[in-house]
Amino acid sequence: MPVTPPSLFPPILPVRSGMLAVDELHTIYWEEVGNPDGIPVLFLHGGPGAGLSPQHRRFFDPHAYRVILFDQRGAGKSTPLGEWRNNTTQLLIQDIERLREMFGIRQWLVFGGSWGSTLALAYGQAHPEHCLGFVLRGIFLCTAAEIDWFLHGVQWFYPELYEEFVAPIPVEERGDLLRAYTRRLLCDDPNLYWPAARAWSRFEGRRVFLLPQEEETSSDTLDLGVGRLESHYMANLGFLEDDQLIRDVGRIAHLPAVIIQGRYDVICPPLAAWRLHRAWPGAQMRMIADAGHGALEMGIARALVGATEQFKRRRRFD
Repeated sequence: MPVTPPSLFPPILPVRSGMLAVDELHTIYWEEVGNPDGIPVLFLHGGPGAGLSPQHRRFFDPHAYRVILFDQRGAGKSTPLGEWRNNTTQLLIQDIERLREMFGIRQWLVFGGSWGSTLALAYGQAHPEHCLGFVLRGIFLCTAAEIDWFLHGVQWFYPELYEEFVAPIPVEERGDLLRAYTRRLLCDDPNLYWPAARAWSRFEGRRVFLLPQEEETSSDTLDLGVGRLESHYMANLGFLEDDQLIRDVGRIAHLPAVIIQGRYDVICPPLAAWRLHRAWPGAQMRMIADAGHGALEMGIARALVGATEQFKRRRRFD
């Protein structure tokens, strides 16, 4: 298991939690943590499909923040698990707005990493009037180039993992690996989708951290959510127009933001974070020299807590 960084706040239980039906198919799990009168903050998990962890509550001072967290459609405790139908970026943005209205929040700080950074940017650009600012980690802009890197480019660093990932796919289908995996992951035959989901999740999970971990963290819930939803969103380029998140940065450029990026992130390489920073000069860029992709790596966790602490004091980032 990853070592818990000492910079995190102590473990905390939700003030309340529940389920919200967002359409005839999907019901999402939500929880509220911290001070009901504190600064509102929205936490967006990665994946898509990875879901929440109790550690996610610990980036925020519970006396100062009112934290709203939720499992996105098809992820974690939301039902049905791994459901890709009625699951798009635009629908997730609608779910966020339903939660904001349900909690009676006018504006909130938006905090997201990896796919959570994608969704944070898409949400902010759709509803800038409801955002106080952004804390973004491990930037993923969901472009074709980033998706190609995720699937193929990483073999330059992890050839053994790539070989394992490709092995279950017949040679004649390897010319379009994403399509081959998507066909298996999104079918109704558990004899096909379970092995594919575990292979996909393992391919990603074993390269999250810069340094090897003592034990991989995996579960059927994580494997199915990540495998199905990541392949679904990647096959559809995140339901975004070409380079949309860079093109529309001007809609949120007036808001404070901090971008936190691991120098040796091989899932979401630093170029995406650098492109975002160049398009958003007012955003603070913090490159963590000794980190990969994981939010719980020491340097990244320290920077994330540092960002929430600075925002708590000044409603901006230094």
